Order: sequence, then C-alpha cells, then structure tokens
Amino acid sequence: MVIDVSELFSDKKRRKEIHLDLEKAKFGYDNEFIQFSKPVKINLVLKSNGDEIDLTGNIDTELLLACSRCLETFSYSINIELHERLSKTLKSEDDDIIFIENDRLDLNEIVENNIISILPIKRLCNEDCKGLCHQCGINLNQSTCKCKFDDIDPRLAKLKNLFSTD
Repeated sequence: MVIDVSELFSDKKRRKEIHLDLEKAKFGYDNEFIQFSKPVKINLVLKSNGDEIDLTGNIDTELLLACSRCLETFSYSINIELHERLSKTLKSEDDDIIFIENDRLDLNEIVENNIISILPIKRLCNEDCKGLCHQCGINLNQSTCKCKFDDIDPRLAKLKNLFSTD
C-alpha cells in the first residue's frame, strides 16, 4: 500500500494519522514465505519535521511460521512499535532515514522490514519441541519411534570395546 505524503512536505499539514487493516497473504524472505493468519493492523502517526517526517506507531498481526525442529506450522503473534524517519533528500551519512521518492511512502516495505527484524532465529512451536527423528523422520512430539541410536564416531569405536562388560 502506497501513501501520499506530499502534504506533509509542503507544510499544508503538520500531522497525519493512518489506521489500516492491511490484507497480506505472504511475502518472501530468505528462501521461505512468511504467511499471515490475520490482517495486519497498522496505526501510524506522521509528523512533519522540516525536510523530514517522523513516523511512529505500531504493527499488530499474527504469522504462520514453520518450527525449526519439527517443521509443523504454528501461530506467532507480533506487536511492533515503529519509530522511523523519512526524507526526500538522500543523506549518505545517516542510514536510519528512509528515502521517499515522488512523495510516496510504501507501507509494505516498512511492514516487511520490521517483521523480518523481529523474527526469531530459531523458530520453535514450543520450548519442549522434540523435533524429528534423524533416522526415520517421524515427529517425536506426536509419537515415538523404534530407531536404535548407536552413533559412535569411527575414530573412537575401539574405546567402546574397552568399556564393554562382555
């Protein structure tokens, strides 16, 4: 969704409030798709500050993520506080300012970048997730397998015989 902010730069208005429910299905990031299970609720306040605009507000939604251990999909609620600075002039010394072309602000880009920044590195459906069996692939949260785990480093295999009681 693109918002026109020309009136804030031209001093016709000093403040603009935006309240939206943005319907997004998914977006791509790092070779996977981040899916939404609820609409993205966006509440923003844009304040003119000379040649810059201060953007504050919050994003509230729920994502569907894949667990890093068991690969099951789970819901992940997020509420992000936004604090951004926008400008029409490109300033190379300050990377924290979002550059706006043609007086148009792309909210999709701001939403996606802020969601990506708060995603957990290891996404777990719960802290006690047992994951998948590395031999048969069964989900250990739902059932148990009968696989034997006799993983011994071949360089240390001779030591196993040293401690056997046979």
